[in-house]
Amino acid sequence: MRYSALSIFRQALSGNRNWAPMWREPQPKPHYDVIIVGGGGHGLSTAYYLAKEFGITNVAVIEKGYLGGGNVGRNTTIIRSNYMLEGNEPFYELSMKLWEGLEQDFNYNAMVSQRGIVNLFHTDGQRDAYARRGNAMMMHGVAAELLDREQVRSMMPYLNFNHARFPILGGLLQKRGGTARHDAVAWGYGRGADERGVDLIQHCEVTGIRRDELGQVTGVETTKGFIGCNKLALATAGHTSVTGKMAGLDLPIETHVLQAFVSEGIKPVIDNVITYGAGHFYISQSDKGGLVFGADIDYYSSYAQRGNLATVEHTIEEGVSLIPGLSRVRVLRAWGGAMDMSMDGSPIIDRTPIDNLYLNCGWCYGGFKATPASGFCFAHLIAKNEAHPVARLLRLDRFERGFAVDEGGKGPQPNLH
Repeated sequence: MRYSALSIFRQALSGNRNWAPMWREPQPKPHYDVIIVGGGGHGLSTAYYLAKEFGITNVAVIEKGYLGGGNVGRNTTIIRSNYMLEGNEPFYELSMKLWEGLEQDFNYNAMVSQRGIVNLFHTDGQRDAYARRGNAMMMHGVAAELLDREQVRSMMPYLNFNHARFPILGGLLQKRGGTARHDAVAWGYGRGADERGVDLIQHCEVTGIRRDELGQVTGVETTKGFIGCNKLALATAGHTSVTGKMAGLDLPIETHVLQAFVSEGIKPVIDNVITYGAGHFYISQSDKGGLVFGADIDYYSSYAQRGNLATVEHTIEEGVSLIPGLSRVRVLRAWGGAMDMSMDGSPIIDRTPIDNLYLNCGWCYGGFKATPASGFCFAHLIAKNEAHPVARLLRLDRFERGFAVDEGGKGPQPNLH
C-alpha cells in the first residue's frame, strides 16, 4: 500500500489507527513443529529461512517483550566480513552476500549501505597483523586492500594522524562493508516470516522448559500457558544462560553490557565506517547526521541494558583521540545491550546434548552483522539436523575438545600499551 504525504500526516494525527499492521497478533497454538525463543534479529531470520528455504511453517517465535526490542534494535548497525580464521571468514562472508540481496529477498528497505569499513593500524606489528588478515580474506575470495598513511589521509583527513602515542600508519579496507538499518532488518524478517505462516507471539515470556522421562523437550511453559513443540531453538542473545539453565545446560558464555552512543546531527563528514586499532572504538554517521559509535564491553557480568560512567569516559576518550573534532559534538543519547560473550569470541550454532534442543548464542561483538547467516545456518541445522558447511566449526563442544575459534570479533589487537 502506498501513502501520500497528506495521508501520512493525517494518519499521524489519528494515531495511525487505520494503518494495517505488518504482522498478525496470533494466540499461541497448542503445538508447533518448531518453537524459537527470542524475537530478535537471529530468531526472526531463523523463522524466515525455515519457512522460505525449508518449507517449515508450523513455527512460533516467542518473545517476552516486543519484536526487535533487544539487541537488534540496540546496536551500531555495522556489517562486514573482514575476519581471518576458517571458522569465521566463510560464515561472515555468507552473511555479507545475504546482506547484499536482502532487501530484494524480503521486499523491505533495510537501508543497506555498503560505504566501506577501514580498520586503522598504528604500529608495524599491527600492520603485519592486518596484512595477514587481508591475505586470509582474499584466500576466501573476499576483496581487501591494505592502505598506507597517505591513502587513509586522502579518505579521512579529519583523523589525528600525529597522535604522540598512536600515530595512524594505515588501515585495512573492505569496500563491501558498511551499515544497515537495524530495526528495519527485524521488521523485514518479521513480516516475511508472518506472510509465510509463522506465528510471532509477543509479550509471552518463557518461564520453563518441559522435558519427558527420556529427557526430550516437549514444550515450553510461558506466561500464556504451556506450548508444545517437536523442536525447540534458543536464540535469546544475552539471556541464553538463563534460558539454557531452564533445560539444565551450563553454557560456556558470560553476559556483559555493551554500550553505544549517538551524537547530535551534524553535516556529513564520515562517509564510511572507521575502527580504531589503538582500542576497540568504531564510528559511522547515520543518514540523519548523528555519529554512531561504541567501544569495549563493560567488564563485569550484567543482564541490565545500561552501562556505567567509566566505560562512557573510556569510549569518549578514544573517540576524541582519534577525531579531535568530536570534542565539539554533543552526545544525544546512549544505550546498552546485554551481550553473551563466548570463551573464544566466536559464536555457537549447534545441537545440544538434548536431542531436540538447538542453540544459537555467544555472538560477542558480531551479532548484528551475522543476522542473515545466523538465521540461515540455524534454520539449516534445525531442518536437517546437521551443520551448514560454513558453520561446522561453531560447535558447542569445541572448548572441551580443544578446537576454539579464537577470534574475538574485533580482529587482532596487539598490545599497544
